[in-house]
Amino acid sequence: MSAPLRICVLVPVATNQFNDRIMKAVAPVVPPDVQVEVRNIASGHPCIENRTNWLENGMPVVTLARQIAKDGFDGIWLTDFDMAGVEAAREVIDIPIIGGFPTSAFTALMLSQRFSIITILQSTLAMQRGHPQSYGLQDNFASIRAINCPVDQLDNTDVVVAKTFEQAMKAINEDGAQSILLGCTGFVDVASRVGVLLEEALGAYVPVIDPNHAGFSLLVSLVRMRVRPSRLTYSKYVIPS
Repeated sequence: MSAPLRICVLVPVATNQFNDRIMKAVAPVVPPDVQVEVRNIASGHPCIENRTNWLENGMPVVTLARQIAKDGFDGIWLTDFDMAGVEAAREVIDIPIIGGFPTSAFTALMLSQRFSIITILQSTLAMQRGHPQSYGLQDNFASIRAINCPVDQLDNTDVVVAKTFEQAMKAINEDGAQSILLGCTGFVDVASRVGVLLEEALGAYVPVIDPNHAGFSLLVSLVRMRVRPSRLTYSKYVIPS
């Protein structure tokens, strides 16, 4: 019998207050042969809501990712739609690490041709508007809209669902979106509920992509495929002791 895969859920904020919600979010897509552990960075900001938070938390992510790899994990799911520290961590570790946007976007493009992002705050709009361009997806990007809800209020699920549904309808009717990406991993228990509301309102099914489901599932696939970051893209770097 083969040993179980070990996946670390790296929550890139300097608090554990969101850990239970994140673990609840990934639970539906954890296979029975996968062991999951959650860890947080030791320093930085308690949430990522702008470029400054993103930059401040990036290097602690790299440091923790290195330790996670040393501890024998097979892969890292970084619970950040904006992928704080992911690119740099790939230079340091030899296991796959992925974040939220690309996994969600490419999942959406397997199901539709144009997607919109529903994000949390105005401060994240410009930052996330650049993600499609970074991955060559400008022609597939319909729009980005915010529900104006900070991370620490995302546990008010009924309100978040209502606001997300409102913006998703606008993205579809006004911007031409054919699928919806939730632009924060703190959107927990939101995707399926918004999907139901959209189908009821439109009379047609519209995919709503949960970043935790898409990201964790793809990470497990990469681990099973035994692939990792290309050294032609991410030159190996050893952090000085």
